Amino acid sequence: MDSYLSTLSNPLHGVHWMRDNNMESFSLLFRTVAAEVRKQIAGQYGGSPQLLKNLNVPLTEPVEPVDFEEYLITHPPIIESGPLRDLIEFPPDDIEVLYMPRECRTMGQAVPEEGCVSVCVHGRDVTICMLICISGALLYCAFVVQDDLKRRSMSIDDTPRGSWACSIFDLKNSQPDALLPHLLDRVPNEEIDRHNEDQRKANRHRELFALHPALDEEEPIERHCVPDVPKEHFGQRLLVKCLSLKFEIEIEPIFASLALYDVKEKKKISENFFFDLNSEQTKSMLRPHIQSAAISTLARSAIFSITYPSQDVFLVIKLEKVLQQGDIGECAEPYMVFKESDAAKNKEKLEKLRSQSEQFCQRLGRYRMPFAWTAIHLMNIVNSAGSLERDTELEMGLPGQSLYPLLLYLTTLLLSLKITWLSSFLIILTILDLYKFLADMRRPSSVLRRLRPITAQLKIDISPAPENPHYCLTPELLQVKPYPDSRVRPTREILEFPARDIYVPNTTYRNMLYVYPQSLNFANRQGSARNITVKVQFMNGEDPSNAMPVIFGKSSCAEYSKEAYTAVVYHNRSPDFHDEVKVKLPASLTDHHHILFTFYHVSCQQKQNTPLETPVGYTWIPMLQNGRLRTGHFCLPVSLEKPPQSYSVLSPDVPLPGMKWVDNHRGVFNVEVVAVSTIHTQDQYLDKFFALVHALDEHMFPVRIGDMRIMENNLEAELKASITALSSSQLEPVVRFLHLLLDKLVLLVVRPPVIAGQIVNLGQVSFEAMASIVNRLHKYLDTSQDMHGRNSLLSSYIHYVFRLPNMDPNSPSPGLGGSVHYATMARSAVRPASLNLNRSRSLSNSNPDISGTPTSPDDEVRSIIGSKVGTFMLGTGILRISCLFHEELALQWVVSSGSVREGALQQAWFFFELMVKSIIHHLYFTDRLESPRKNRFPERFMDDITALVSTILVERLNASLAFFLNDLLSVMDRGFVFSLIKTYWKQVSTKLYALQNPTLESLRLDFLRIVCSHEHYVTLNLPCSLLTPPASPSPSVSSSSGFSTHVQDQKIANMFELSVPFREQHYMAGLVLTELAIILDPEADGLVINVVHNLLSSHDSDPRYADPEVKARVAMLYLPLIGIVMETLPQLHDFTGMCKSLWSSEAEGNSMISQTVAMAIAGTSVPQMSRPSSFLLNPRSLLICLLWVLKNADEMVLQKWFTDLSVSQLNRLLDMLYLCVSCFEYKGKKAFERMNSLTFKKSKDMKAKLEEAILGSIGARQEMVRRKRSPSGSAFGSQENLRWRKDMTHWRQNSEKMDKTRAELEHEALIDGNLATEANLIILDTLEIIVQTVSVTESKESILGGVLKVLLHSMACNQSALYLQHCFATQRALVSKFPELLFEEETEQCADLCLRLLRNCSSSISTIRAHASASLYLLMRQNFEIGNVSNFARVKMQVTMSLSSLVGTSQNFNEEFLRRSLKTILTYAEEDLELRETTFPDQVQDLVFNLHMILSDTVKMKEHQEDPEMLIDLMYRIAKGYQTSPDLRLTWLQNMAGKHSERNNHAEAAQCLVHSAALVAEYLSMLEDRKYLPVGCVTFQNISSNVLEESAVSDDVVSPDEEGICSGKYFTEAGLVGLLEQAAASFSMAGMYEAVNEVYKVLIPIHEANRDAKKLATIHGKLQEAFGKIVHQDGKRMFGTYFRVGFYGSKFGDLDEQEFVYKEPAITKLAEISHRLEGFYGERFGEDQVEVIKDSNPVDKCKLDPNKAFIQITYVEPYFDTYEMKDRITYFDKNYNLRRFVYCTPFTLDGRAHGDLHEQYKRKTILTTSHAFPYIKTRINIIHKEEIISMPIEVAIEDMQKKTQELAFATHQDPADAKMLQMVLQGSVGTTVNQGPLEVAQVFLSEIPSDPKLYRHHNKLRLCFKDFTKRCEDALRRNKSLIGPDQKEYQRELERNYHRLKEALQPLINRKIPQLYKPVLQVNSHRLESSSKHRLSLRKLDM
Repeated sequence: MDSYLSTLSNPLHGVHWMRDNNMESFSLLFRTVAAEVRKQIAGQYGGSPQLLKNLNVPLTEPVEPVDFEEYLITHPPIIESGPLRDLIEFPPDDIEVLYMPRECRTMGQAVPEEGCVSVCVHGRDVTICMLICISGALLYCAFVVQDDLKRRSMSIDDTPRGSWACSIFDLKNSQPDALLPHLLDRVPNEEIDRHNEDQRKANRHRELFALHPALDEEEPIERHCVPDVPKEHFGQRLLVKCLSLKFEIEIEPIFASLALYDVKEKKKISENFFFDLNSEQTKSMLRPHIQSAAISTLARSAIFSITYPSQDVFLVIKLEKVLQQGDIGECAEPYMVFKESDAAKNKEKLEKLRSQSEQFCQRLGRYRMPFAWTAIHLMNIVNSAGSLERDTELEMGLPGQSLYPLLLYLTTLLLSLKITWLSSFLIILTILDLYKFLADMRRPSSVLRRLRPITAQLKIDISPAPENPHYCLTPELLQVKPYPDSRVRPTREILEFPARDIYVPNTTYRNMLYVYPQSLNFANRQGSARNITVKVQFMNGEDPSNAMPVIFGKSSCAEYSKEAYTAVVYHNRSPDFHDEVKVKLPASLTDHHHILFTFYHVSCQQKQNTPLETPVGYTWIPMLQNGRLRTGHFCLPVSLEKPPQSYSVLSPDVPLPGMKWVDNHRGVFNVEVVAVSTIHTQDQYLDKFFALVHALDEHMFPVRIGDMRIMENNLEAELKASITALSSSQLEPVVRFLHLLLDKLVLLVVRPPVIAGQIVNLGQVSFEAMASIVNRLHKYLDTSQDMHGRNSLLSSYIHYVFRLPNMDPNSPSPGLGGSVHYATMARSAVRPASLNLNRSRSLSNSNPDISGTPTSPDDEVRSIIGSKVGTFMLGTGILRISCLFHEELALQWVVSSGSVREGALQQAWFFFELMVKSIIHHLYFTDRLESPRKNRFPERFMDDITALVSTILVERLNASLAFFLNDLLSVMDRGFVFSLIKTYWKQVSTKLYALQNPTLESLRLDFLRIVCSHEHYVTLNLPCSLLTPPASPSPSVSSSSGFSTHVQDQKIANMFELSVPFREQHYMAGLVLTELAIILDPEADGLVINVVHNLLSSHDSDPRYADPEVKARVAMLYLPLIGIVMETLPQLHDFTGMCKSLWSSEAEGNSMISQTVAMAIAGTSVPQMSRPSSFLLNPRSLLICLLWVLKNADEMVLQKWFTDLSVSQLNRLLDMLYLCVSCFEYKGKKAFERMNSLTFKKSKDMKAKLEEAILGSIGARQEMVRRKRSPSGSAFGSQENLRWRKDMTHWRQNSEKMDKTRAELEHEALIDGNLATEANLIILDTLEIIVQTVSVTESKESILGGVLKVLLHSMACNQSALYLQHCFATQRALVSKFPELLFEEETEQCADLCLRLLRNCSSSISTIRAHASASLYLLMRQNFEIGNVSNFARVKMQVTMSLSSLVGTSQNFNEEFLRRSLKTILTYAEEDLELRETTFPDQVQDLVFNLHMILSDTVKMKEHQEDPEMLIDLMYRIAKGYQTSPDLRLTWLQNMAGKHSERNNHAEAAQCLVHSAALVAEYLSMLEDRKYLPVGCVTFQNISSNVLEESAVSDDVVSPDEEGICSGKYFTEAGLVGLLEQAAASFSMAGMYEAVNEVYKVLIPIHEANRDAKKLATIHGKLQEAFGKIVHQDGKRMFGTYFRVGFYGSKFGDLDEQEFVYKEPAITKLAEISHRLEGFYGERFGEDQVEVIKDSNPVDKCKLDPNKAFIQITYVEPYFDTYEMKDRITYFDKNYNLRRFVYCTPFTLDGRAHGDLHEQYKRKTILTTSHAFPYIKTRINIIHKEEIISMPIEVAIEDMQKKTQELAFATHQDPADAKMLQMVLQGSVGTTVNQGPLEVAQVFLSEIPSDPKLYRHHNKLRLCFKDFTKRCEDALRRNKSLIGPDQKEYQRELERNYHRLKEALQPLINRKIPQLYKPVLQVNSHRLESSSKHRLSLRKLDM
């Protein structure tokens, strides 16, 4: 690791800014006098002609970079050590060469000799950290988010209020929030600011980008993945455990083997695994034949590897038993006949069988015979395992084998397999037949049914292999780590023979041979040879004792043996074999190594003189042929005799003289030999190349290759030919030997060999060969490439394996003159055996393929030829030249042409990276890393590089070139590299402008990203150069920066603009920002923003820049970003098409962004519009960069710059901050959940794991993911593993969407919340700086207005509690410093502020409420103090209006929280000692109570949308609450008018409008005294008596001349006229034409005063119409019906025990209103909960069910006293301005409602309402109740009077109505109702009452009857004149009835009471009557 990190552990703080005023130390520190500094600066800015030349270089042109190395020399750093010093210099250990020990899997090395280590170079440690971990503890911010706050449903009865008093009671009893300490203290503004800043800066996130990481790119372009360390290849690994094998009978040992087969590829894809499950007792039968068994052969579990998993893989199990007499059918018979259950019955037979077996084991124990086989289709296991619960058994056949029941457990696979045998085993086990049978196993097939099964139970456990299994042995029997105990039974790793090629370089030593005897044909051989076995031996000579112990044992035997026998097929002369013999090849082979096959006839019967085995033939295979290993298929002749001497060097095909052969020397024995070796290439071209290089190396001439002998003189031509021919070699061996091959080619380039005394330059041909190999790999192995197209094999070669051949760190110093060979790297690695090296030479394990580590530990030849020693002596005295690889490579590349150049360019990355690693090695090993960069490389090499860069095609090699230049910045002259970057830049620019090709633009950005990802990018930009001094606002020397002294004359603007000096000095940052400035438009699609974002993000998380001073320096490189973003502001948001650009050139600087715009930027909803091209896609990333700069830049620098900005620029800056607020608003968890609607489903069960292991990898979906993540992919060639075949995944039922868990979502929301908080705090910091800057300037008002706007906007967004606390603190400070800002200039903002504060007062978080309440209280207080110290009407009104708007618009508004805040404000007022003596506390209290009232009603209003009366009541109450806010009251009155009109209540709508007009008139009369205008509401009294409530008489009445009051359009003369006209129209619709007249009486004087004849004409026209209708509709008008409604029951809440008079439309029946109310409340409380009380009696609440709601409805009529009737003449009079109503209730004294006439009483109830009907609402409270009780006789008098009136009316009606008249007559004199009047007379007049009190009533009733009879007579007479002839009879009948009635009544009517007619009393009669009436009528008055 680079040790710069160690300097971070103790950073020296305070070095950056010198704050010491001591001039001496100052000058000492700087080591330069001021004059010199001035001179330097003058030279830099003024004096340099180059600069003058560049002063106006356009942004599209690259500037000339500064000469970096020269600059560093001329400007030595002045600072001592510390983080700032580290910023200036590259660390000394910037480049390190690391030696990485190769990891070895096994306990011992897989090679006869010791291993060693590999080299890996880190040219750079890119710290650009793209996936940034969230550092530090996240602040758990509390947020109030719209979508998270559950609205608490309030039912109307939650709060027992409804009156002002209740409201006060509620509020007084509620709890306030905590008060802020010291809020009311008087503190200087500076101190407040300082305190606020300290609070704001505490506990901030140090890393902004930790909260806003870059978008997850699949792979960031600048990331160079470190390639994987070369390692051994494994496919999917399956662990197979063999648990038990059980037959029906156990009579002999059975031996088993497992192997994998791929049916489709028809290939065995693993070696055999031999295991033995016999019991110890059974094994003991073989004791004479088994030496002690090695532990490695006792394994019962094995790990199989499958590289190409598929549906076609089978696990084949083969069983063998000891050879015995008889063919397979006979031997298997007992297993099929006997059953385990019959064991007792067959005991003797079994004993006999067992003893036979023992005999065979004793005698033939060495030989085996095939017994049975079975196979398991791996896919079945996967399919079943997943679907089973543990311990459930499933009977299941392998497909097509219903005979084979399978018992499956979740992990253990229990196969009850009927193991197949055939009478002729031969048919089965020819290998082709095996494939056929396996294919048949998957489908029903007759072939399988013909096989006879043996029943057995094999228990196998198949599972995915664990990551690091214990006790594992490799195929070479090496112990794999961890291997805790050597005595434990091991697990064997089984070598895979992949179905298709895999492309992985060799990294471990492996050298094995597999021999497969296949068939033998002895049909034509003479003599007895039937039970044939083949003995296989590996010989290193011809003597029998030369058999080598290199044959691996099978199971329960020795680890290695010298021979192996094949299984015997009984009595078969032409057997097929199915054995596998595994041989460990010696590392070095000679011509004498061969495999010897000896054929034996085994005699199964024990006969006299017959040997056990008789040799019947011999054959052999020599291991080497022309120096190459022999493998493949052989069909060998078999000799009948032992081979002669020195046979082993010849092939048996050669007819040796005098030998006898079977079948005339024809081939009769088929055998296959397969090598798995990292020593033998098995490719002729590679063999030849390695052999020639080796010959050169060893100086062994002539060389024999194949049939050729190559002499030294034609070696050069052959060598070149062999290098060229490498392109013909097979790709698979090329990949396997890739490391060695490339090493040798590099060697030939670096050290031209000396052949025959001549130096032969092989540079060009080697370069071509390398280019060819590299291109082949890219072309054919395209799956294993990363995102940059780098082949993973090649990149890991460069990274880990490649090194300069002469640079070995461990070697002794070079001795001259000694015999020094040049092949230090892998010198003797692939030593073709034809070279006959003697065994005494140790084998070099430098070869990665055999050592496990790709470096060379050959000590005897190890040496470095340092580049200081250019030439050296060879042993023969010839001079040998060594050139530097990178120089040679560059040269060859530049001079190459044609297809070679094309090939090299195609894979330029490879050569670039080789070059870089070579350069680094060269510098490192020659100790030049310390030397000055300008002297490191020769001129010609630099020229070659320049030539290369300038001729490269940008389009194709963009990234490769960028990485190359990035690397060069670490090792070469940086100025030179900058000039290369400039060259590239120019090239692209020229093309870009010529071709207008946008892809070039993105290429250039990619290039930039890569180059800028340099670890020391900041240092490369000279962050401390003298160009950009942090000019301190004060010119004191002490505060000047540590890097500059008196440079105050240097304009600060240079630091904030992309000036030429800026672009030259900060070269790379300049390029990035220039790019940003040029292409900040939507087509760039955010790419350039990503570049900046990623850069800043990496700086942010870089521990080197953690120190704030250092970060400020880094931020200085990006100051122009602020200006750039300000320029692009219109593009950032102006996308609606409708918005004209808000930043037009006029002085519109302070105009703000509209809400929709801001919302849309912030990503919230906005109406769908197509996005015009001018809208930038990703403002968030750009703005976060801007915020980072603002957060980290030096505040003094910012302040100084702000001072220089114009007002419009500052306003634009504020607009930008406004935009930032919108952009970083917190969205809440719901937003994240919406983005992530699906949740993670599937846990990984057994099925998935097995599928992973058997099917391979991890299922198709994850495979895709994996490929995307690691572009290197898999290293093996074919596409099969990527394009999953459909049938392979057919059983995946559920879609496994990988979705985020809840925890992840919450974490994301948390991060988003933290980001929102931090972003807003940065904005707040910046606003504070702006305020400090402008508070001293003249133009501060407009700027401060802008600041306030941004503040208010941030309050309006979702914010965290943490931010809001600071925001309110800043707002309080701002208002306290500039109170006139709110109360004089920005009055709209005062309203806004009140709204925002109130909104936060209703927050659910107490700290937010506490701060909002404090701010609101201080606002009132400041308003009170700045005003006339008697009132704070402005804030009162704004707060009241704000509440209205808040409650009206906010959906999730919580009343309870707002109530607490109101209480808090009240508490502040009580505790404010300073203002205690003023009226302020009382005013606050009144305001708060009024707010509380409005609040309660508005909240309830939402709940009563469906209840029209309640809704209007609440609106009424709210309007009343706004009595002091005329504008709002007017609004609510109009709302009410609208609601009434909707319901056709035109009279009420008209009343609302009249009230509105009266309100307006009241305020107009205050404003202007015009005679013709109404004086106020008094003028409207004639229209309605209710209107006086609009008079403005309270203290709180705001003077209408105050701005913002009565500012609506209605508070004008025209407004008044409009309201009155609307009122007239509504009255007209209501049919109240008399009221229309009254309204026009107010209007006419206004129009007359304005001489508006036209209007007057219209009015008079309407009046004429109105009066006409009065005349026309006389007698036909109906205005309304009235009902008394009482509510009883706690369910009604506020309404409980309230009584109202309801006004319903005309002709509404009682049933109708009853039905309506019952239905409405039934729906609300439940139908069974509501009851209508059917009578009108007084209600006793105690008798009612408390759980129910009761409604009492009674029809009432208007009631007038007698004196009123004089004025109420017309119908209109009697139905307008009604306040009293009456209803009557009949009753008897015993409680019944009705009784006989003499007991029938009547109760008359008179109700008085609080206002007169019609009013602005349709129901009015009853405020007074009076009851009058009438006695039975009084009831009778009333009835008779009523009848008499009806008769009089009907008689005198004009025009006459005969029908009506007849009806009334019939009711009076008709026979049917004779009982009516007559009965009344008989009951009350038959006797004179005994009680003198009733005399009067008796008399009155008598007179009534007199009148009645007179009226009847008149009516009859009238009727007679009306009827026609047809009704004459009817008339006569009526007259007869009348006469009868008259006769009956006569005596009663004429009886007078004498006492009443005493003349003495006559005078006082009237008084008596009235007094008696009063005594008798029992009056009861209710309030």
